[in-house]
Amino acid sequence: MRAVVMERFGGPEVLRMTRVPEPEPGPTQELVEVSRAGVNWADVHARTNSALAPVELPHVPGSEVIGRTADGRRVLGLTASGGYAERALIERRMAWEVPEDISDDEAVPLAVQGQAAWHLLFTMARVRPGQRVLVPAAAGSLGSIAVQLAAEAGARVIGLASTEQRRQLVRSLGAEAAVDSSPDGLAERVREAAGGPVEVALEMTGGAVLTETISALAPRGRLVIYGSADGRPGELPIRVLMERSITVSTFWLPHLLSAGAGPPASLVALFDAVRRGTLRPMTGGVYPLAEAGAAHRALAARTHLGKLSLSPSR
Repeated sequence: MRAVVMERFGGPEVLRMTRVPEPEPGPTQELVEVSRAGVNWADVHARTNSALAPVELPHVPGSEVIGRTADGRRVLGLTASGGYAERALIERRMAWEVPEDISDDEAVPLAVQGQAAWHLLFTMARVRPGQRVLVPAAAGSLGSIAVQLAAEAGARVIGLASTEQRRQLVRSLGAEAAVDSSPDGLAERVREAAGGPVEVALEMTGGAVLTETISALAPRGRLVIYGSADGRPGELPIRVLMERSITVSTFWLPHLLSAGAGPPASLVALFDAVRRGTLRPMTGGVYPLAEAGAAHRALAARTHLGKLSLSPSR
């Protein structure tokens, strides 16, 4: 079968399509004919050898797929690796049937970005109606879902985005305000747009943006950190946090996914929201499998709006 294989760490050029043996499912696994493979920052970290979990070479990236099992069931699932391929293995406890009234392009963002957004808001930050919530990268796949979920829950959402086009999109998704995400003066812009400091802030950039995000938080505010996209996580200013009684938590999705039978509560809620029309997952583009490197370049350049994925059939 065809698969994207990296034999060394490096830039997008290390992602090369080749032919590999078809994977053999073990007793707890499903073999899935992949229709979409999600492209995630976790794949970039695997490619650059900066992932939280160790990566062994040669490596087929891809931790999120949707496709059909041998008996015809359509499933969405998380893989340890191997998603950038015509067929992939999923542990049965991480494979969830997708309702037929939800399309592949609607479903593929929900496994990682959708469930992460849901848990960031409702498990970690415990967002309540009326609270001011700061969402970074609000026009991206995770951010756009977080904006919609928080707004539907009655929160007052302030989204961060880098261009006016993106800010217009963020407002159209239900944000009360959208502000320029550049770090200089960010805290002041957020407080002005929100009419005061925010009670909840999500953060995934690090460096100066992290510092400004903390400055935008109200006393007893809650900060949830789920990434460091600029590669400089920085150190937390403990004295500042203590002076304002700010609660800080960190987040990695695998620690919160249910291992029981059936889809977790987060995915059930996301499916229901898509059906009701209160959640519109954004599709940023579908690339042929052979163009995985181009998809990684687009992800890093942030030129897209929404979720990027690969299609083995293209």
